[in-house]
Amino acid sequence: MNDVSATCTRKINCQRPSREEAEEAVRTLLRWAGDDPSREGLRDTPQRVARAYEDWFSGYSEDPEEFLGRTFEEVQGYDDMVVLKDIRFESHCEHHLAPIIGKVHIGYLPNNKVVGISKLARVVDVFARRLQVQETMNAQIAHCIQHVLDPKGVAVVIEATHQCMTTRGVHKPGVTMVTSTMSGEFRKNPLTRREFLSVIGNPSSSVDG
Repeated sequence: MNDVSATCTRKINCQRPSREEAEEAVRTLLRWAGDDPSREGLRDTPQRVARAYEDWFSGYSEDPEEFLGRTFEEVQGYDDMVVLKDIRFESHCEHHLAPIIGKVHIGYLPNNKVVGISKLARVVDVFARRLQVQETMNAQIAHCIQHVLDPKGVAVVIEATHQCMTTRGVHKPGVTMVTSTMSGEFRKNPLTRREFLSVIGNPSSSVDG
């Protein structure tokens, strides 16, 4: 197993602060921003932020391999492409903690077994609810599916907008980042790759090469 596919099950080895420490950290940031965390409008903000973090980053406590563990082998010899497209996700950039919002397209060529399509969406959610960059998330999803299902090939394309680019820094709204990871037949066979890209709407010719 390579380093990327190992992230399917790897746990972050660090001591987690208490909830009280997390809430105090929020109060510190509010004071640093120039406001008073004790005023009425902000009094409950630290608790709300802590609860939001539990939701936004719940992927650290989940194992995506578990969602792919139950497969179906009675597929009557079906070995053509399976595609699930337009899987919406919300994530956060590890550099600025700013939202990343977009959609994921997944394709794979079964090798005598398939997985329920909702499980693919759950895998996306697990990795999305962690801090990362888009390229890493793209590779993690693809390698996890390849590692667990062992298909003839996997293709994952992500289209997303990054708020760290639209609400700060260069302030460029309307920009979409497209990344892709291909393995097996999707990487080796240009016709298979083009078929997948055609099914998902060919988001960028840059991933067809």
